[in-house]
Amino acid sequence: MPNIIIIFLFIFFNITGYSLAKDEYFMTLRHDKVNLRQGPSKDYPIKILYKKKFLPVLIQDSSYNFRKIRDHENNSGWIHISQLTKKKAAIIISDNEIMFNGATIFSNPVAILKKGKLIKINKCKKSWCKAEANDYKGWVKKNSLWGLL
Repeated sequence: MPNIIIIFLFIFFNITGYSLAKDEYFMTLRHDKVNLRQGPSKDYPIKILYKKKFLPVLIQDSSYNFRKIRDHENNSGWIHISQLTKKKAAIIISDNEIMFNGATIFSNPVAILKKGKLIKINKCKKSWCKAEANDYKGWVKKNSLWGLL
């Protein structure tokens, strides 16, 4: 009998495509000041006050109008959905990443981006993203970025 249950569950999950894994996705902060709360309500205390517009966050769960997020430093908590946007941005995660004029390491370097630098993403190709950082525009390797690409 236990074998029949295991076979049934195996068939059910494979046919329906149902998965126990959560769908995680990126969004960015809509404003210059956004509260990260300990729970999914304005009644919960504030853990962190973010002061960086377009900071990318990974959405991990939802509860009504709140989203559970994780940032690039592994801080987690809850943010109201009105404080989030789908504008594309990323954080540089490698030391001294070079921004190039074209989508190849053989093009001219434009700038050196420090680890933790926030950049706005214009578009991405297979392994490169066209981005803006302060007054610089150019291409950055995709594998050196964390965020909404």
